[in-house]
Amino acid sequence: MTIPSVTLNNGVQMPAIDSNCCLSLSPIRMTYPQCHLLHQQQAGYTHFDTAQMYGTEKHIGNILKDAGIPRDKLFITSKLLWNYHSLIEESLDTTLKDLGTDYVDLFLIHWPQMVLYEEGNIRPRNPDGTLKVVESPSFNDVWAVFERLLDTGKVRSIGVSNFSIKTLEELLKTAKVVPSVNQIELHPYLAQTELVEYCKSKGIVVTAYAPTGYSQVLGDPLIVELAAKYKASPAQVVLAWHLARGTTAVPKSTSEAHQKENLNLPTLDSEDVERITALNKGLRICNKPTETGIICGWSVERMGW
Repeated sequence: MTIPSVTLNNGVQMPAIDSNCCLSLSPIRMTYPQCHLLHQQQAGYTHFDTAQMYGTEKHIGNILKDAGIPRDKLFITSKLLWNYHSLIEESLDTTLKDLGTDYVDLFLIHWPQMVLYEEGNIRPRNPDGTLKVVESPSFNDVWAVFERLLDTGKVRSIGVSNFSIKTLEELLKTAKVVPSVNQIELHPYLAQTELVEYCKSKGIVVTAYAPTGYSQVLGDPLIVELAAKYKASPAQVVLAWHLARGTTAVPKSTSEAHQKENLNLPTLDSEDVERITALNKGLRICNKPTETGIICGWSVERMGW
């Protein structure tokens, strides 16, 4: 299967399989992220998904500069750091400088909750260990600034991440621009069918992070069975399932071979798509709430999860 592009609600074309540029940098030599990203570029990826929280924007900028790929042949996504809600344009300017570009193709609100700004600390904690979140500004306020960014030429499209039906409905009460994308945790054990269908009804493209469900999903007997049937890897089968559902995906792999496989996917029979969807357990693997039902400073109820 040739990896398609999807058309966002503002007409912008976005490659359906992205390159996840989230890396844990602190314990790793700084040359490692550069090698990892270089492999992704060499494998044929044109969509690079990063965020200010990931700390990889300078690396991406260096790799793409050295590769000499025309900017209009690339699609770059970044996300606002959750405690830069009052420094949005300044934060975007830093992202652009680090990436070595005049614009990003997609800029997302990374989380619906806003975290207290403390210089040099992106995860300030309360005494009980929970994140220090603030009620003002709200994501509605932040979105109003995002909408104005469209007029600056610094972003081509705007969207959100980790939004539920509940938070999307709250956002759409005041939004003048419907988000182009909602990036969420999504895999066969967390199929999120209701949210996917809701987004489709609003013209919002869903992008899956943690799209393979890691070893828990990849080792599922059905996925292993279908991998043998399609002469593909389990990851290729799961990514093909995303495309068959009309969703896009941002897989993460440090293996050069796997990165190439992710761009060469089988076409699944419709009954196999349904069988994979039926694996849903409502299980969050990447971003799990605490035992008390808290996720990044908000309750599961407030998140709409």
